Amino acid sequence: MRHPKTNPSPKLKQEWRQANSSCSTTLGCVFMPPTLHPFVSRFISPLSSSHSFSESHFFRAATGSFIPVIRAKTVSTMATEEEYMGSLKHQLAKLFETSLRLTAPQVPDVEPLIAPCNPKFGDYQCNNAMSLWTTIKGMGTEFRGPQPVGQALKNNLPTSEMVESLSIAGPGFVNIVLSKQWIAKSIQKMLTDGIEIWAPKLSVKRAVVDFSSPNIAKEMHVGHLRSTIIGDTLARMLEFSKVEVLRRNHVGDWGTQFGMLIEFLFEKFPDWENANDQAIGDLEAFYKASKQRFDSDSAFKERAQQAVVSLQGGEKKYRKAWEQICEISRKGYEKVYKRLGVHLEEKGESFYNPFIPMVLELLNEKGLVEESEGARVIFIEGKNIPLIVVKRDGGFNYASTDLTALWYRLNEEKAEWIIYVTDVGQREHFEMVFTAAKRVGWLPAEGNKYPKTNHVGFGLVLGEDGKRFRTRSTEVVRLVDLLDEAKSRCRDALIERGRESEWTEEELEQTAEAVGYGAVKYADLKNNRLTNYTFNFDQMLSDKGNTAVYLLYAHARICSIIRKSGKDIEELKTVGKIELNQDAERVLGLHLLQFAEIVEEACTNLLPNVLCEYLYGISEDFSGFYSTCQVVGSAEETSRLLLCEATAVVMRKCFHLLGITPVYKI
Repeated sequence: MRHPKTNPSPKLKQEWRQANSSCSTTLGCVFMPPTLHPFVSRFISPLSSSHSFSESHFFRAATGSFIPVIRAKTVSTMATEEEYMGSLKHQLAKLFETSLRLTAPQVPDVEPLIAPCNPKFGDYQCNNAMSLWTTIKGMGTEFRGPQPVGQALKNNLPTSEMVESLSIAGPGFVNIVLSKQWIAKSIQKMLTDGIEIWAPKLSVKRAVVDFSSPNIAKEMHVGHLRSTIIGDTLARMLEFSKVEVLRRNHVGDWGTQFGMLIEFLFEKFPDWENANDQAIGDLEAFYKASKQRFDSDSAFKERAQQAVVSLQGGEKKYRKAWEQICEISRKGYEKVYKRLGVHLEEKGESFYNPFIPMVLELLNEKGLVEESEGARVIFIEGKNIPLIVVKRDGGFNYASTDLTALWYRLNEEKAEWIIYVTDVGQREHFEMVFTAAKRVGWLPAEGNKYPKTNHVGFGLVLGEDGKRFRTRSTEVVRLVDLLDEAKSRCRDALIERGRESEWTEEELEQTAEAVGYGAVKYADLKNNRLTNYTFNFDQMLSDKGNTAVYLLYAHARICSIIRKSGKDIEELKTVGKIELNQDAERVLGLHLLQFAEIVEEACTNLLPNVLCEYLYGISEDFSGFYSTCQVVGSAEETSRLLLCEATAVVMRKCFHLLGITPVYKI
């Protein structure tokens, strides 16, 4: 629960240490013995660590959106094998870091600005010439403009097997065409070594993702859907990027509402200690009934208020009743999380309660806390209202709990990046909390330094009437009902396709769940999270256009092509060779190889829709490839089957990061 709306793991470390000492590629490939190139010791890392990068920088593309532009952090000696692959931008940044140093030695540590370019001119572009010219033109340089600077950057670029050709455009833009042989070789390496070698390398090591956060004694509804699946996707992408993620469920399990719930429990069930969740029944109805009683009966209200005091004072009877109510709620949440395939560790409001006095004292010692109209508050510059940390009655609130949780995550859990996934209505609250944390010195004043915090806001789920999505009786839609409906519709669609007679009951059930739940998730995640979106079953369950159903079908078709070939794809990975001789093959191959930078962009900007757009683009590129390039029975069958398999592998990893279960037949 939040304030009322204002309207890598140890297991993987050993894998990172494995290196292939026989690799003898040129500088364009990250892993190589240091004796093979005079520049290599500047760029490759120790055997005992994975490659890391300094802060991401950004280049504003013609589209107006921000995309990461990378500067590689200088490291030394020997590289892990995984560093051979990964982001194309990182590998190109390594090459241009050398070129920049040779072109302008008087300007140290220039950031290579690498971004995709217009396909008519190349695959990528180095955009440093103009800014570098601005810097050096007053230093007695031999250059007479940005274009000669670009030409020098081109000429000074070390030889690399990843680069096929270079050209200069406009005021010194260096256009880069990647070698199709290198693209093919890189894809083949992924097929043999696993897609994990394409994982982006982020500078952060441990992050907290705070998401879902339902209230105890209230059922999860459609409003919890966005926080739960957006947070899960962000956590999955960070975990894939070798970040240790602490998945936190900040449930609303503490507060004055528990007085009325406990007192109503005592009244309705005299033998309350033996009352189970079946006896209590619908906890949402139980909550509403207790609230109605609280509002209409002054004597009950007085007893409920005293129950809060007894609970917070630690009285055994009240504590036990509170635990019972929380456990009944928890069982309901876990059923939803299991269906969604979401894992969370609960650390609710009650967990942080014992730490609040100490944290408030820390804030007070720094002079942040002031008295105002009987409450204790923190005034935030630029805000019309203060951040209340102690209410007039001496009680704590959301701000005191959130400040304490932030302190705990920074000091006890040692998190470098803390991400809060809630609706956009809570943006101002978190801005005030983060500002207070900066004033007290918990967070750096500069937002791009670690440790750092981000509020990941999201818009509303709307009905087709354009209003907040509700049932016909104006009740909020229960999440379990929504999931049931999605699964039921998918099952009916499969039966209409005749699958009931062809598949086992288990296959029918599992496919209906995978497609139904996946459709609900994807319909949400494909939208920019900041916008509202309209919930429409017919659209999200369509097998045409940018939907999970279409993408799952596309994956199943690729699997079917491989099966029908009768070839052992695992054997082909070891004996076959990928060749990208046709334009459609190269387009697909390059797009597959951009997977790492797409995941990095989605992580950096905290936008799951970036990954959804990529996944849909891959399926479209595959359709273009399959419509122009015969696979089974062609002279290039082995190469094209391997390209099919690579596409399926990348799609499956995208599905995994989005929390969607792939299907292999439809």
